[in-house]
Amino acid sequence: MIGLLGHFRFYSEGQSGQGIGLKVLSILIIVYLSYLSVHLIGRFVRVRFGRRVQNAGAGHRIADTYASRALSIFISVFVGVMALISIIRVAGFSSLLEAGGVIGFVGVFLALTQGAWAPDIISGLVILNSKMFKERDVIKINDGDQEMLAIVYRTLAFHTELLDLVDNHRVMIRNSKIRDQTVHNLSRFASARGLRETLLFKIGYDVSAEEVRTMFESAFQAAVEDEHIPIEEQHPLEIRVKDTGDHAIEWSVHYYTKDEVSLIKTRQLFREKILEASLANDISLSTPFTLQQSDIVSRHDND
Repeated sequence: MIGLLGHFRFYSEGQSGQGIGLKVLSILIIVYLSYLSVHLIGRFVRVRFGRRVQNAGAGHRIADTYASRALSIFISVFVGVMALISIIRVAGFSSLLEAGGVIGFVGVFLALTQGAWAPDIISGLVILNSKMFKERDVIKINDGDQEMLAIVYRTLAFHTELLDLVDNHRVMIRNSKIRDQTVHNLSRFASARGLRETLLFKIGYDVSAEEVRTMFESAFQAAVEDEHIPIEEQHPLEIRVKDTGDHAIEWSVHYYTKDEVSLIKTRQLFREKILEASLANDISLSTPFTLQQSDIVSRHDND
């Protein structure tokens, strides 16, 4: 296109520069050069003001920060305005009334559609500026009626991409929708101990508290010795009675881990260790069933 434009402008005789084909060609070149300028300047700004992020595999990439995103938006708006003025002049709208009509049309179009793009752009800037989470952080948000555990892959202008840790797939969520939810950042620990996880078990009243604690402690020791379970050895297991119900005692087991990416695997493997310890100590983890008075009388009559 640039070659054809140069041919028409400088080498082709009889061209007055007012043909419709030449105008369309000039407008296309302006649009392309504007896009190329925004892309190249945005890349330079991202490298200069962005943040280097290590990929899951080899290598790294540059992620946006608040400074790089805000500066990129400003540059895009500036180049867009300059391109719009150039297109108006090339199209032949030389009078102030004609040029104002075109700019007014573009302004009305942006005003009518601002509900679709403006909240997400502003929310993206708020997320980057507040640093509520950054890329590679593990967060927990609501996905409908269920909680989703995911890794923040990247925050773009209009949406944020997440990597679901359960189903191992990508999830796209609008930036404005993320701000409307309660986001739990599991990568920002409240203390140096790490993330405090809780497992709940219901055990019958016929098992003493000492036997329950012995079972959990043996499971914890087995988990510490297993190199595939990233559990914090230096912080002892916290065993508490959470509730005393009609059928069983609900015990809560608290442990610490600093590998939030392997959170699900740690839960599953530690539960397996507790199951093995319960079988070794002859303690049932199934919720007991309290017999009704009529059942007790019926059994007595049968005896």
